[in-house]
Amino acid sequence: MSASFNGDDANGKVLLADEMAAGRLDAWLAGALEGELSRSRIKALIEGGDVLLNGKAVDAKHKIQPGDRIKIVMPEPEDAEPQGEDIPLDVLFEDEDLIVLMKPAGLVVHPGAGNWTGTLVNALIHHCGDSLSGIGGVRRPGIVHRLDKETSGVMVVAKSDLAHRSLSAQFADHGKTTALRRAYHAVIWGLPRPAKGTIDAALGRSNDRVRRAVKKEGSSDARHAVTHYEVVERYHENPDATALASSVHCNLETGRTHQIRVHMSHIGHPLIGDPDYGAAFRTKVNRLPEEARKVVSHFSRQALHAYLLQFEHPSSNEIMRFEVELPDDMSVLIKALRA
Repeated sequence: MSASFNGDDANGKVLLADEMAAGRLDAWLAGALEGELSRSRIKALIEGGDVLLNGKAVDAKHKIQPGDRIKIVMPEPEDAEPQGEDIPLDVLFEDEDLIVLMKPAGLVVHPGAGNWTGTLVNALIHHCGDSLSGIGGVRRPGIVHRLDKETSGVMVVAKSDLAHRSLSAQFADHGKTTALRRAYHAVIWGLPRPAKGTIDAALGRSNDRVRRAVKKEGSSDARHAVTHYEVVERYHENPDATALASSVHCNLETGRTHQIRVHMSHIGHPLIGDPDYGAAFRTKVNRLPEEARKVVSHFSRQALHAYLLQFEHPSSNEIMRFEVELPDDMSVLIKALRA
């Protein structure tokens, strides 16, 4: 096969493509490894970002070129079933069907690569025992929706299979025919024009396995995404009717990964503190007064909080509405910007 084995380093196996190398990455690796890994396993490793081509994650269809350096990182084997962990939960409501809670920033929702323990699921297993719905599988018991690790806010988790099916249907419907409502408070750079509007832009994978990007409708991985926003406060307004920063309320018509973060960045107003979609705006902090500059510079996450969640209770059909205050770090941020 058109490869040479370059040994193992501390983190994985390295292959070098020789002058005859050609074809898709997944097919080439299947041949180069001579049955050591199945084609499906290789594809899963590529999609999981565990195969690096010249130091970068690529997709399985990427064409191999002579001289390419391919590194395969084999993940450590992990327990298939997460264990309960005594992690404090801020419970807002609980009955035999569901539990509503406040997820803090920094807490991952379910186990996955790099976060096999210390997640919300581990905390729920400890808190609820065997009463969580099993429909989501062993790694996502009861999980019907999620928030990013660094996004805080209200979440609902299913404890019964009935609740899981009902809540999943409501989230899939996106509130078109159900009582489901989701709203977020975001602190962003600049001031959107108009101050109230709709962002309708499909989302899909970016060039790496974590980030998302706006895609053309009809492209292979494009998924319809709609966000409604409204400016609720302006900070450090200028004579030309612009502002250095503002607070917006965002209502989701769809629920895609990183949707608000990508959509606000797409219209030129990324979230303050967002390391993935707002890095280009970091220098704007220098235009703030000293005290605000200190707070914004040390704000270590995207300024996004899911403050409102409404849904229909699966058993009683009662409309359940939960609205929560901003967490301390965002309150301090907004206070500093107001000053």
